[in-house]
Amino acid sequence: MRVLLAGATGAIGTPLIERLVAYHHEVVGITRLLANARRLEAFGAKPLVADVLDRDGLLRAVEGVRADAVIHECTALTRMPTRIHDMDKTNALRTTGSANLLEAARAVGARRFLTQSIVLGYGFGDHGTRLLTEEDRFGEPVDGPVGPVVAAIREAESQAFSAEGIEGIALRYGLFYGGDAATSRMIHAIRKRRLPVIAGDGGELNLVHLDDAAAATVAALEKGHPGTAYNIVDGSPVTWGGLFDEIANLVGAKRPIRIPGRVIKLAAPYAYTVMTTSMRVSNARAADELGWAPAVVDYRQGLRMVT
Repeated sequence: MRVLLAGATGAIGTPLIERLVAYHHEVVGITRLLANARRLEAFGAKPLVADVLDRDGLLRAVEGVRADAVIHECTALTRMPTRIHDMDKTNALRTTGSANLLEAARAVGARRFLTQSIVLGYGFGDHGTRLLTEEDRFGEPVDGPVGPVVAAIREAESQAFSAEGIEGIALRYGLFYGGDAATSRMIHAIRKRRLPVIAGDGGELNLVHLDDAAAATVAALEKGHPGTAYNIVDGSPVTWGGLFDEIANLVGAKRPIRIPGRVIKLAAPYAYTVMTTSMRVSNARAADELGWAPAVVDYRQGLRMVT
């Protein structure tokens, strides 16, 4: 297929381009910065300079471009967000950006549209130990500061699924980690003991290594059922304390400092909300329908690949 990839220089962009090219797909990678064009070419993609939040500019940029599918991997999360407003641009990319990219999909003749989603759409809070599946409620409206975050996650999926003439698929990824800049910054901060952990170690969340996320995305492009969401997670949920302790052990650093939740909530309210969310998520549908399973089965294996 010929694929128009938005978010081509983001965390998942590079491994996704490499995987798409390896599977003989052609990639046109969207980047906001002309300086990134050579980087995209080096990985085998044809660069297209455009801002997905600029509807008119995006539509001008795709004039004359043809593609079979569009993949929306845009976020503005270069580091872990700590305050609610740190999510504002990502919210816009999930709402306005999705609408603009769907217009671009029609302009280039694409019939398939994959959008990045996230397991946090199942809701912030403690979900206990029951495995969550794609049949569980997702994107339920909530009051309070995180309401716009959940609404944006829900809107990204809704737009993809309801677009007339488009086969929409949502990929509900676990938290990314791997060879990206954000993971490197986290490891560096833990090595320097600059990244504390909430007392009690926080909730359990599923991760997914970026290479596995890219493999699942290609599988969904080729085999995914229209109108379907897929959980893309590893099989080993971990607490924040467990994750940070493992990194510290691997890099020979002291165990991260534990800080009372009320202090983190005051200083970093969004990070507190994420750190106190606990869920276990099933990837069985992706295994059954996409033939995908994570090669990196847990965070211990994955961290040894990046430390």
